[in-house]
Amino acid sequence: MNPETIMSVGGRALEVALLIAAPMLIVGLVTGLIIGAFQAATSINEQTLSFIPKLIAIAATLVIAGPWMLKVLISYTRELFESIPSLIN
Repeated sequence: MNPETIMSVGGRALEVALLIAAPMLIVGLVTGLIIGAFQAATSINEQTLSFIPKLIAIAATLVIAGPWMLKVLISYTRELFESIPSLIN
């Protein structure tokens, strides 16, 4: 195994990890910004107020995007297992 092969496998793994994590991270960020703007507008300084809406939004995103995320992960795993003979040489 040469360094280029290792870098390509590692790069693809990072790409898949980013694809899987992105929907939940973006929804958490947007939800946090909306709750933060609401807290600033109403002068409510309760730090636990943003936790429950973020949790609900991320859980809903997981339910909605979960099948797609699982399909991406299974596809990558299958691709990685099929490339094992060529990686070993």
